[in-house]
Order: sequence, then structure tokens, then C-alpha cells
Amino acid sequence: MRPCLTRPWLMRPCLMRPCLTPPRLTPSRLTPPRLTPSRLTPPCLTPPRLTPSRLTPSRLTPPRLTPLCLTRPRLTRPAPRLGLFAPGAARDTVGMSEQATASTGKAVRVATSSRTRLTAVIVACALFMQNLDSTVIATALPTMAHVFAVPPVRMNVALTSYLLSLAVFIPASGWIADRYGTRTVFRAAIAVFTIGSVLCGRADTLGFLVASRVLQGAGGAMMVPVGRLVLLRTAPRNELVAAMAWLTMPSLLGPVLGPPVGGFIVTYFNWRWIFDINVPIGCLGIVLVTLFIPDAREPPPGKFDFLGLALSGIALAGVMFGLETMGRGVVPPLLTRAMFAAGLGAALGYALHAWRHPAPLLDFSLLKLPCFGVSFCAMMLFRTGIGAIPFLLPLMIQVGFGDSAVESGLITFASAAGAFVMKPAAQHALRLFGFRNTLLWNGLVSGVMLALCAAFRPAWPVAGIYLVLLVGGFFRSLQFTAYNTLAYGDVPRSKMSAATSLYTTGQQLAATIGISSGALALEVAIRMTGHHPPQPADFSVAFIAVACMPLLAGPIALLMPRNAGDDLTGRRPAASPRP
Repeated sequence: MRPCLTRPWLMRPCLMRPCLTPPRLTPSRLTPPRLTPSRLTPPCLTPPRLTPSRLTPSRLTPPRLTPLCLTRPRLTRPAPRLGLFAPGAARDTVGMSEQATASTGKAVRVATSSRTRLTAVIVACALFMQNLDSTVIATALPTMAHVFAVPPVRMNVALTSYLLSLAVFIPASGWIADRYGTRTVFRAAIAVFTIGSVLCGRADTLGFLVASRVLQGAGGAMMVPVGRLVLLRTAPRNELVAAMAWLTMPSLLGPVLGPPVGGFIVTYFNWRWIFDINVPIGCLGIVLVTLFIPDAREPPPGKFDFLGLALSGIALAGVMFGLETMGRGVVPPLLTRAMFAAGLGAALGYALHAWRHPAPLLDFSLLKLPCFGVSFCAMMLFRTGIGAIPFLLPLMIQVGFGDSAVESGLITFASAAGAFVMKPAAQHALRLFGFRNTLLWNGLVSGVMLALCAAFRPAWPVAGIYLVLLVGGFFRSLQFTAYNTLAYGDVPRSKMSAATSLYTTGQQLAATIGISSGALALEVAIRMTGHHPPQPADFSVAFIAVACMPLLAGPIALLMPRNAGDDLTGRRPAASPRP
């Protein structure tokens, strides 16, 4: 027996002979509602294969026809996760996203993955090489002047040429990273810096050394912002605090370790080793970047802004040169004033140019973002005050106290030890207190610890000086980690490279202003007291003056929301996000 095809509504077998009459095709049977695009499962676009089993009564009643794909579906590879801005992550607002951990009402401890730690260590080692090289040369300048047969006062050009090269090329780093990829540019920056180090070690004239230092500065200008961009594009959002803790180390250790390491090399070895030690570090960094750093890139927003690069380079170079030489007598005062005026004029010209250009190299519109704007302004003030420490502290210990360079290096190393102690505690502190409270109170404590250095005297026990510097280094490192992390929390992915360029330029400018501010405060104190050489009381005035800047930077944190950055640490969001 076969089921009757002419009367399927009977839903029972037909007892007569098999029916050969074809089914009556009503308008409802001519409509293929089950083959509409809404029913098809992509990527199958072919009609279903009608087998005999589909002509049975059970298949002609309101059943659902599942189309059979006659072609093999295309296998697509899932897109790689891009760290901070992975799909589903909050992209434009800090502290407002609802996380799964927030629903439980508890803060969840975030474990840092081995991939993030490895990337952070690779980037931190490269940046440490750059920060160490920028300060280690200072103690070797008298010896190098003797070799080159030039007055020691003329050797300052070896420092200023490097700083000017940094100022010129840093604004272009974001666009170049987007155009050629972060891994490619970061690896090329390490290679350029290493080649410049080799040439500096082979220099036999001052002119050759200056040209090599300019090449080093070009590599260092790409290394710092692109290295930070590597972490921002590869580290998951909830691991960004731990990654930035590693990145903060070079900026704290380099200025502290540079002078004692340079003095040790010059005293017991040859001054050329100051540059040769970068060669094995650079070669190892190139290999590690090639093996472990992913190549993340974004389409550049437009054509390269050559006019903006020229204006920003002249502005930064003029201002930094004027601040570096102001009141030091290394160049004629007229040249200092001319460079400073040219820098200010170029800065005004760049501001007008950036307002009209659709994609400027230094995009000041990013300051409208709540967290980036507040973090950038507070960071500038805080780093300006802290930037005077590498200049004032060793000078006070050697000139004011009469200690040797080796003893000075050992004492200043205590602040670096405090930074190491901070690294495992940064994420816990930010998760416990939040970014806003940490930046407020930790900034005030850092300012107080800096002002306490004004009380140092030769009669102080060494253990007391060590304790003050150790505690101060701990709180300063925590503050830098918080600033460097929160600044990028509300930056869209398309603006990330521009944000790193602007933030790094601000850091470089603030460090230069800090050294100049410390030198200016010390010079004013010496003229007021008439001491020559300067006495400990003169250094006390300078330390109190520069300590006012971190104290002013702390309350700026009150301008950000209470729950700013809570989604970066896994902390429970605040109940009411009042500003």
C-alpha cells in the first residue's frame, strides 16, 4: 500500500490501487515561502534538493522545509582578537560598561596572561635601553671632550641633538605605525637605534657623534610611542593595568641608573662601551619582536601631514632647546631667546594648522575626551615636578653633601627599588580604591614625599634617606601607572595612534620642563643667598618649588567620574556615576 497523494488530508493509507493522479497544485502550493532569503542559512544560496521523501503527506502539511546546501560551505577564519578593543569591549566610555563580574557585586581578580607579560617585557626592555642611553652619556662627557680635544662646555650638543631629534620625529610615529604596522615600525626603530649606538661608539670627532646621536633620536622617537601602541593593541582590556606597570619601569629606572652605570663604565672601562652595551640588547629585541609581537595596523586617516611635521618639529625643538639652555651659559642668551621665540611662533602656527587639517599629527581634539584630557593635563603637571629629581638629587648629594659619584648613584637607586616594589601592587591598589581616589590621594602623598627631600642634610642617616626615596619611588610609580592606563580608556580605536603620539610628546616636553624648572629654582635660590657653590639650603628651596606641581596635579582627578576606569581593573562600578 502507498499513501494517497490526491487526498493527503485523510492522513491514512489509501485502500484502492495506487493513485497515479498528480496532486492538485493550488496557489498556496506554488508559493515557496520556505525558500525566501530569511529562511536560508548563509552561505548556502542554492535551492533545496527535493527527494521522494519530501513528497509524502507529512512533508506537505505545514512542516518546515530545511534547505539542503548542494555546495560546501566556506570555512572562514575568525578574526584575531585585538586586545583592548576586542569585539564586545567597551570602546568609547571608561567605567560605564556593565561586566559579568559587576552583576555579582564583587571585584574579580584578573590574572595576567603569559602572552601579555611577554609582550610587556619585550617592549619594556627596548624602552629601558632608550631611557638608559639618554642619561648614561652625561657622566662620560668630560672624558669624551678630552678625546675629541674640545672644551667640555661644548659637549652639551651631544645631549641636545638627541632631544631635538626626539621632538621632531615623535609626532610622526602614530601615522607611520598605522601605515606600516606596529611590529614592523617597532622592529625598525630598534634597528635604527642600535645602528646609531654603533656609530656613536666609533665616533672620533664631535660632529660625527652629533650626527650619530640624531640617528639614535630618530629611532628612539619611534620606539617609545609605538611600543606603547603595541601594548594597547595586543593586551586585553582587563590586563592593561598590569601591562602598563611594566611599561612604567623604564621611565623610572633609566634616569636613576644612567649616571651610576655611566660613571662605572667610564671609571673602569672605555667610554665607548656606553654605546656598545646597546648592541646585544638591540639584536635580542629585534629577534623577540619578530617572534612574539603581532603586527596590528589601522588604515591611516589620510595623507601624511608634512607641514604639520615641520611646524610641530620647530615648535618642540625651539621650546626644548630654549628650556635646556636657559640660564646655563652654554650658549649666548640671545640664541636662547631666539630659539624660544621661534618655538612659540611655530606652536601658534601649528595650532591654527591643526584646527583646519582633517587629520593632524598631534590631534588636540583628543583632549575633549574626559579621561584622556584629565589624565594628560594632570600627567603634565605631575611629570614636570618629578622630572626635576634626576637633576636635583644627584647634584645635592655630590655638591651639597660632598659625596662621590658612586655614593650618589647608590643612594638614588633607592627610588628605583621602590618602583620595583610597586609593580605587583599597582593592580591591587587600583582595584581596591579606584582610579579617581588613587590619583587624588596618591598624587598628594607623592608631592609630600618629594617635598620631604628638602629636609635632607649631611647629618641624616643613610637609612633615613633610603627610606624616603624608597617610599617616594613606590608612590610615584603607582601614579605613573594609573595615568598611563587611564589615559587610553576612552580613546576610540581609530584615534589610538594619534593619542599615543600626543601623550608621548607631552611626556617628553614635561620631562624637559621639569629639569629646567629645577635648574631655574636652584639658580634663583643661589642668587638670593649668594652661595657658591650651592649649599643644602639652596637645594631645599628648589625641592619645595618643584614639589608644588605634583600637589597641584592630584586634585585634578576630581574632574573625572567616580567609576572611571573600573572596567579596566575588574572593580565593581560605582552605584551612581556622578562627576
